[in-house]
Amino acid sequence: MSRRTLIYAAAVQTGLVAVLSIALVIPLGSAFFKHWGWIIGPAAWIVCALGTALILRLPRRRTLIGSLLAGIPSAIAVVVGLHTLGEVVAIVLFALWCAWTAPAPVALRSA
Repeated sequence: MSRRTLIYAAAVQTGLVAVLSIALVIPLGSAFFKHWGWIIGPAAWIVCALGTALILRLPRRRTLIGSLLAGIPSAIAVVVGLHTLGEVVAIVLFALWCAWTAPAPVALRSA
């Protein structure tokens, strides 16, 4: 497991989710999310995971699978009224997935 990828994946995903959330709430307002958050939230999460994969040069398919798996406990938390806890759990699980599945760095051969 790559600790560096763990930290970067958590930071990048958190940053992207925050920026996208702010960018959406300004024009749409918070009332929009009360009615449509169930579809916008998961879609935004997946878009941000793709962004994280691209920024960190992680395998896109594997990263998207991890984002879907990390989103399951988050969705359960939202259903029981613990949205913020669900977000934190999803970020941690997603970062762990990315660190666990990150490709091993290529070793440089000495001449």
